[in-house]
Amino acid sequence: MAVGEIFLAAFLQLLLDRLTPGEILGYFGSLGGVGKKLQKWRETLSAVKAVLSDAEEKQLTNTAVDLWLNDLKHLAYDIDDLLNTFSNEMLAREQLKLHQTGTSKVRGFFTKVPHRVKFSFNMNSEIDEVTNRLQDILDRKEKLGLKYIEHTSTSASSSKRTPSSYVLDGPVVGRDEDARKIVELLSRDVDPSSSTKYQVVAIVGMGGLGKTTLAGQVFNDVAAVEQFDLKIWVSVSDDFDLQTVTRAISKKVTSRPCDMDDFSQLQDNLSKAMDGKKFLVVLDDVWSTCDYDSWTKLQAPLRRGAKGSKVMVTTRDEKVAALMGAPAAEVYYLKTLSDGSCLQVFEQHISNDRPPNFDLVKKKIVTKCNGLPLAAKTLGGILRRKETDKWEEILDDKLWSISDGSNILPVLRLSYHYLPSTLKRCFSYCSILPNDYEFKKTQLILLWMAEGFLEQPEGTKAMEDLGDEYFGELLSRSLFQSSGKNCSCYVMHDLVGDLARWAAGDTFCRLEDKPHGRCSPKTRHLTYISGKFDGVKRFETFSEAKRLRTFLPLSVSSGYENYLTHYATSDLLPQLKYLRVLSFNGYKLTELPDSVGKLRHLRILPTAS
Repeated sequence: MAVGEIFLAAFLQLLLDRLTPGEILGYFGSLGGVGKKLQKWRETLSAVKAVLSDAEEKQLTNTAVDLWLNDLKHLAYDIDDLLNTFSNEMLAREQLKLHQTGTSKVRGFFTKVPHRVKFSFNMNSEIDEVTNRLQDILDRKEKLGLKYIEHTSTSASSSKRTPSSYVLDGPVVGRDEDARKIVELLSRDVDPSSSTKYQVVAIVGMGGLGKTTLAGQVFNDVAAVEQFDLKIWVSVSDDFDLQTVTRAISKKVTSRPCDMDDFSQLQDNLSKAMDGKKFLVVLDDVWSTCDYDSWTKLQAPLRRGAKGSKVMVTTRDEKVAALMGAPAAEVYYLKTLSDGSCLQVFEQHISNDRPPNFDLVKKKIVTKCNGLPLAAKTLGGILRRKETDKWEEILDDKLWSISDGSNILPVLRLSYHYLPSTLKRCFSYCSILPNDYEFKKTQLILLWMAEGFLEQPEGTKAMEDLGDEYFGELLSRSLFQSSGKNCSCYVMHDLVGDLARWAAGDTFCRLEDKPHGRCSPKTRHLTYISGKFDGVKRFETFSEAKRLRTFLPLSVSSGYENYLTHYATSDLLPQLKYLRVLSFNGYKLTELPDSVGKLRHLRILPTAS
C-alpha cells in the first residue's frame, strides 16, 4: 500500500518545533528539572513520529493500533494545551516586567510570589502526568511492533503538479434524460382524486448519485419552471426541524427575514402569502427524521396554493417519499451513471495529462467509481495531484478493499489517506459543520487560524494566504464544493461530512447527535444549532468536556434573535479554560461576561448581535 501522511504527523511536528531550547525549555528550564523532562518529551515524540506511517497503515485492521493512535492524539492535545499555558505565563511575566517601575517592582514581586509558587506546583504535577503517559505510549509502540517506513513527503506544497486552482464542476453529465423525465413529472396535472391542489414528486437514490445536482439542474432550467409563480429551494438535511424549514420557506416567499416567535401566526402569514399562487417547493435531502406529524404541519400552508403546484423531494429513503404522499407514479428512482458518463465526470476533474496506457487504466477508473458521480469527482481530485505513472499504484491500493465497518466510501477514505497531514487537520475540523451547512471561505480560514492549524515555524507566508491555499487544495479534491444557492458559499456533500466525522473521531461533538447522552471528556470541538431559547438543560450534555477548544453555536436561519441562559456565560465558561474559539453569534447579549477575560487561550471571539 502506498503510504500517506497521518493526521498526527503535522501536529507532532508542531509540538517538536515548540519544544526547542530557545523558547519554553530556556525560560522554564530551572523549574524543578523541567528542562530535562521537556527534552525527554522531545526525544520520545520524535521516536513516536517516526512510526506514524506504519501505524496508519495498520490501524484499519488492528484495533490495538487504532486505540494507540487515539490515545496519542489526545496526549498531543494535552501537551499542546500545556505548552500554551507555559507560553501565556511567559508573556504575562514579560508584561509584568515592562509595567513595574521603582518601588512597584518590590510590591509586584511579593504579590506575584503565591501565583508563581502555585503555577510551579501545578505545572510540575501536569508535566509528571504527561511524562508517564508518554512513556506508556512508547512502551506500547514497542509491543505493537511499529516500525519506521520511509516515504516521500506529501506536504501541501510538494503534492502539486500544477499551480493550485479551484476546480469548478463542469456541465452536468449523463443526466439529460433523467432531467427530461423529472420535468415531465412536474408538468403533469394533479390527480383529480387528490385531496390537495399540489402533487409531491420524489427523487430517490443512494448517497453520491447526484440527486441534489439533478434537482438543481431542473430547478435552474428557466423553461422547465416558468409555469410556477413561486420557486422555493430549502435544504432540509438529517436533522429535520419543523420551525426552521417553515421559516426558510416563508423567507423565500416573502423575501423578508422571519423573526416571528408564534408558529401558528407564522403559518397563517405563510398561508396568505401562498394563497392562489402556483408554486414549486424543493425540499432537498429529506431524511427519516421528518415524521408524519411534522410533515402534516409543514404542508398545511401549501394547501392554499393554486392547482398544479408541486413539491419536489430528494431523499435516500423511499419511505420518506411515501410518508410525504408521493404517488408511486411520481417517484423517480435515480440510477447510477453509465461507464462513459462516469469517465466524463472524472475527466472534468483532472488535468490534460494522461498515462500512456490510459485505455487500460480507464477501465479500472470506471470500475472504482461504481457509477457514482461523487466517486468520479473525488477520484479525479486524487489523481490530478499525482504523476501519471503513479495512477495505477493508487488504483491498486489495498485501501479499496479494506473495510473498517464505517460505511465510508472507499474512494473517500482513499482521498483522505492521500491528503498531506497539514490538510488532514484542517479537513477533519470540518466535522463541526452540519450536513448541507453553507460556509464562507474566510470564516473557515479564521477558525483554522485560531486552532493553530496554519502556524509555520519559519513564518514565511501569511497565515491568511496559507489558509487560502489549503482551502483551494480541499476544493480541488472535491471535498468542498460551491453552493448551488449562494455563489459566495461552499458546502460539503453529506458523505464527505461523514468522512470528516470519521477522521475526527471523538474529538468533536454536535449536541444534536447527543439528545440523551453526553459528550466525551476527550471532546475538543463542540457545535450546535442555536435555538430560540437555549436553557441550562441544553448544555448539561457536555458538562464533562473540560478541555474544549471550540464552542461554536451555528445558525441555520437569519433575521431573528436567540436567547442564551445566564448559566452558560456565568457558570460554564469559566470551566472551559482551554477555549480558543468562542462565539455568541446569533444570541441577544447586552454585554460580554467578565469570565471571557480569564480565557487566556482564546484567539477568536465573534461577538453577538
